[in-house]
Amino acid sequence: MIKTEHSEGIARIEIARPEKKNAITAAMYQSMAEAIVAAHDDARVRAILIHGQPEVFTAGNDLEDFLKNPPQGMDAPVFQFMAALGNAEKPVVAAVHGAAVGIGTTMLAHCDLVYAADNAMFSMPFVSLGLCAEFGSSLLIPLAAGYHKAAEKLLLSEPISAEEAFEMKLVNRLLPPDEVLAYAQRQAARFNSLPPASVRETKRLMKSGWKAVVEKLIVDEVKSFGRMLREPEAKEAFTAFFERRKPDFSKFG
Repeated sequence: MIKTEHSEGIARIEIARPEKKNAITAAMYQSMAEAIVAAHDDARVRAILIHGQPEVFTAGNDLEDFLKNPPQGMDAPVFQFMAALGNAEKPVVAAVHGAAVGIGTTMLAHCDLVYAADNAMFSMPFVSLGLCAEFGSSLLIPLAAGYHKAAEKLLLSEPISAEEAFEMKLVNRLLPPDEVLAYAQRQAARFNSLPPASVRETKRLMKSGWKAVVEKLIVDEVKSFGRMLREPEAKEAFTAFFERRKPDFSKFG
């Protein structure tokens, strides 16, 4: 489930499904999209804060829900969420504990400030699932980390430690786990004392140089992702996942 609240100028969006490692369903994406839109329309909100649980940020997509209800077109809930996040005019702050898998890492590239526990782990295992990078990550991760480091993590689906995430400029600061959320809240609260129009305009200008390119790339990624999801390599990867075995890609050329 997704919990939302507004307090002292901060709209909080909490991913709260710890029994499933915060795996995200279509309904949860819809709730997060609606929460971001509501924060945009609420003049009292100066910043948006996204966080998970003390043990986990998110395990990524709920694969059972994802395969039963694969995204169909740009109006699918996951696309609505990422569009709302990518187009958010107000600053978005993320607090990350534990694992941030798949879209859990991808979404951070669209946030403005990211604070993580020093024991957090990140990963973008799209290739290992027979898929491809998503939602602009094929550009935004190389822009932040450099091509060769991004290639290591995207092409090989290698996990990313907290220290590596900091070195790759995916996060702003590493903190002890019990300090992360409070620190992120304090940073979000700082926007209460700043002129909101200036914050929004500066954010717009900072992103304007690559925004159109990213939007075009996302459309390309969506087409590739959808096509690859229906192909034999992805079927083998997902079947192996549910059968708890190592996938065998040796028969594919």
